[in-house]
Amino acid sequence: MKLYVASASPFGRKCAVLVHELGLQSSVNFEPASVSPINRNEDIARGNPLVKIPTLILDDGSALFDSPVICEYLDSVSGTPRFFPPPGAGRWRALKRQALADGLMDAAILLRYEQTLRPEALRWLDWVSAQQSKLIGALDAMETDAPSFGDGFDIGHVATACAVGYLDLRFPQLAWREGRAQLAAWFAGISQRPSLIATFPKS
Repeated sequence: MKLYVASASPFGRKCAVLVHELGLQSSVNFEPASVSPINRNEDIARGNPLVKIPTLILDDGSALFDSPVICEYLDSVSGTPRFFPPPGAGRWRALKRQALADGLMDAAILLRYEQTLRPEALRWLDWVSAQQSKLIGALDAMETDAPSFGDGFDIGHVATACAVGYLDLRFPQLAWREGRAQLAAWFAGISQRPSLIATFPKS
């Protein structure tokens, strides 16, 4: 299998974390790739009409996207699935946490695009403010939820770690730890996992 990723992508990091956690390194080849709303990547477009990363090319040539689908597929083929809980309350809790973290990452990436790709004279400050509000709202919800994270590490935990890790990379000025001691403590501990160390994002 071939996984198109970018070193700074939090969505790609989610998939990379699962590859490491599930011992799939010999089965998945990482293909560094670059995409943006204004630069089409034809290699990725052949498998993913949305031209986004991550994109996973299977051995039969078919493609899977985006990160929730890829992560669940990797979990299913590992032989010892453990990141997507079986039907029940635990599964919905994990998926809800993943959705919240993915939403935070979406808002952060849109904000990043606005600040780096759009000409300064065309930037829409109200739109920027709205994306920032989503970041703050998601972080506050994570802080409230953090005491119940426990010692587990399912897809909700993976996504949360990748989301706040991306903020450290791209938005250090946000100082997200301030007023969020529970989330900060959890992130400090979970960041010591070998899979998160191995996939530490690079600019």
